[in-house]
Amino acid sequence: MSLPVFGFVTAGAIRFGRGVASEAVGFAAARGRRALVVHGATAARADWLVAGLERAGLATARIACAGEPALRELEAAVATARAHRPDVILSLGGGAAIDLGKAVAALSPVPGPALDYLEVVGKGRKLESDPLPFVAMPTTAGTGAEVTKNAVIGVPESRRKVSLRDDRMLPDLALVDPALTDGLPKAVTLACGLDAVTQVIEPYVSARANPLTDAICRAAIPEGLAALMRLMEGEDADARERMAWVSLSGGLALANSGLGAVHGLAGVLGGRIGGAHGAICGLLLPHVIRANMAAVPEGGLVHARLLEVRDWIATAMGVPAGDALDALAGWMVAQGLPTLGGLGVGQADLQTIADDAAASSSMKANPVPLPAPVLVGALRAAL
Repeated sequence: MSLPVFGFVTAGAIRFGRGVASEAVGFAAARGRRALVVHGATAARADWLVAGLERAGLATARIACAGEPALRELEAAVATARAHRPDVILSLGGGAAIDLGKAVAALSPVPGPALDYLEVVGKGRKLESDPLPFVAMPTTAGTGAEVTKNAVIGVPESRRKVSLRDDRMLPDLALVDPALTDGLPKAVTLACGLDAVTQVIEPYVSARANPLTDAICRAAIPEGLAALMRLMEGEDADARERMAWVSLSGGLALANSGLGAVHGLAGVLGGRIGGAHGAICGLLLPHVIRANMAAVPEGGLVHARLLEVRDWIATAMGVPAGDALDALAGWMVAQGLPTLGGLGVGQADLQTIADDAAASSSMKANPVPLPAPVLVGALRAAL
């Protein structure tokens, strides 16, 4: 069988390993004299970066991203950037801070309001100008946002999370330094790790899978499952490094092969109930895998891959293959993950969530279309 025609896009450069975060200042200084740093809620975690930029002679402003960015926060951040006129933007933080920085870099040079450029709830308008130079430095191992071409933005008025998306939004430099993730709280590690694992599983069974993303995901799925379970037992530097690699792998894969029904549903759920995105993905994962296994033709490539994923889960959990999905669902709750019911989702919400998810871009890459009753069943199982 001949290989398909496919493409692959990613960040301008990727640097991985302990200590690579120190390279940010030199990169920024080569781009100009004014910098903007977008960081997480704890400003002190970015002090070293701001101090380094200022020592290098860059006039540096900063924006705090306290949680997953919503449209109002994005509009305020874009106004700050336009007033400061940075030559380079650097994000240091989790996926939310990276997405906010990525969106600010994209929207600062263009004329229209932010909403015009958003998918689903906006006009999906194309960027008229190239984004500002952008550096992504993740401090969690989950989203892979350092190598993706979209930014997820909440729109509370529509009770949705949607994307701003353009190939030019890929960061110019991704600095993946596992030392920045050392010592993260267990709950954050779990939610982010489940996001990372989901983002190497969904592209592997995606309708848009290609040989390059296959190679990335096939190596990363069992490594991610094993490393996450080690981190639930205690701090482990080697497991931190492996999770950072798996998270990077997920970003590379999803940017080129898409995701699936887990993320299609998670985007809608996140807009309705808040909660950690990775936690929602983890809760849905075993039930969507089961739904896809029932929906795809037996004996085909995708069915074989879903069985392979199930077997990797079984190996990580130490259970027979037939018990793998139930064991994963039970393990997550035992580790402290709330159920969807515990997050405020009720039976009466399920049909609307399933209907709204059908319009998401992630759903289009699911290996097969899943009808609303099947999606409702997966949601009900996660309650």
